[in-house]
Amino acid sequence: MSRYRFCLCFVPLLLLAGCGGGDFSDIQAFMEEVRAKPKGSIEPVPKFQPYEAFTYTASVMRSPFQPSVKIDILSQHKGSGNIKPDETRIRQFLEGFNIEVFEMVGTLSNEQGLNALVRGAGGVHRVKVGDYLGRNNGRIVSIKDSSVDVIEIVPDGEGGWLERPRSIPLKERT
Repeated sequence: MSRYRFCLCFVPLLLLAGCGGGDFSDIQAFMEEVRAKPKGSIEPVPKFQPYEAFTYTASVMRSPFQPSVKIDILSQHKGSGNIKPDETRIRQFLEGFNIEVFEMVGTLSNEQGLNALVRGAGGVHRVKVGDYLGRNNGRIVSIKDSSVDVIEIVPDGEGGWLERPRSIPLKERT
């Protein structure tokens, strides 16, 4: 039994003795370098540039991804003096969005008549004849099973106003 105890004590000592004797000069040099630095010499925090917000100002202009409207100069109609948008009426919610974002997805019918369902502006909205849609004073003039017809009042570029017909077709499921 004493031989067993001797082995239990002697073998770990031999293993520990084998771990010593290495070259620790690189660690000693690093420790001397760290000890040589003065206490409390922390590098200052780098200066960060403050974030400068960007304001997009071209949101009221025509989208560059939509084709431009071709205007034939010879057949261009002059604006009429009696056509102009009604500036006194209260604007509806759907007038805050471009008409290009809307697509017709269905119709509803009840006692009051035919209503259209248009998707855009963050959801599906129910519209009827006489409602306004889009940023160019677009008034809904008729609702069919396959489309919503809108008349927009747009400037003619010479101080007058023109009525421009638009149609929002029914989007078929794909």
